[in-house]
Amino acid sequence: DQVVALTTEQVSNLQTSQLVAIKTSQLVSLETDDLQAITTDQIQSFTTLQITSLTSDEIAVLTTGQIQALTTLQVAALTTDQVVALTTEQVSNLQTSQLVAMTTKQIAAMETGDLAVLTTSQVASLLTKQIAALTTDQVVALTTEQVSNLQTSQLVAMTNKQIAAMETGDLAILTTNQVASLLTKQIAALTTDQVVALTTEQVSNLQTSQLGALTTIQIPYLETVDIASITTAQIQALKNSQLAVFSTDQVNALTSNQLTAMTSSQISALLSS
Repeated sequence: DQVVALTTEQVSNLQTSQLVAIKTSQLVSLETDDLQAITTDQIQSFTTLQITSLTSDEIAVLTTGQIQALTTLQVAALTTDQVVALTTEQVSNLQTSQLVAMTTKQIAAMETGDLAVLTTSQVASLLTKQIAALTTDQVVALTTEQVSNLQTSQLVAMTNKQIAAMETGDLAILTTNQVASLLTKQIAALTTDQVVALTTEQVSNLQTSQLGALTTIQIPYLETVDIASITTAQIQALKNSQLAVFSTDQVNALTSNQLTAMTSSQISALLSS
């Protein structure tokens, strides 16, 4: 094969017209040294068909400089197998414009270890549809720092399954603004362990609609210190069905101000618990 016979110096000096003329069947024959000899300008001249023809092994040996040089069209053309083949170093050096260009299928194919090395800026740049495409394993793989820097629009874009997959430690570090942005259906999707993990500050800043969205299965898992922190406005938003499942410890944790704020029907529901 004449392409294989080319030296690294010859490869690095090929003209754009010559590179584009290389057949996809010939590209897969290039040696590692030849691939790495391709300049950033040259790699940008590759057609998307040529890019997709590169084997997983060839993708993995591309330098970070070559990866960063890929156009958004070339990045969007990568196959899911090629995305899987990307090394942690390559992924961590992707430009935000390249990440945003990735399809939802590509995002879902990204290995959890690669996702975990993304900077907070890279994660914050992800589109809401890309966030919604993350697998539950990928959500679990997100670091505490990454989660704490998620934009509210990104959090709202998460599915109920993704929310329920979030690690308790990650949930506990969300700011009150982040928690307050969650949809009522997302609040209702929290696992009992996640409800326990909510901090007193997070609970006391829940919107009344969010507090009212807690299921009768979730309510008993609110810690007594969290119950005592609930405002009178929040207390008045509690449904009778929610008050009816209060535990004895939760009832005892209620303050006089909270009890005074309750309606007669709420008191009756509480007494039946």
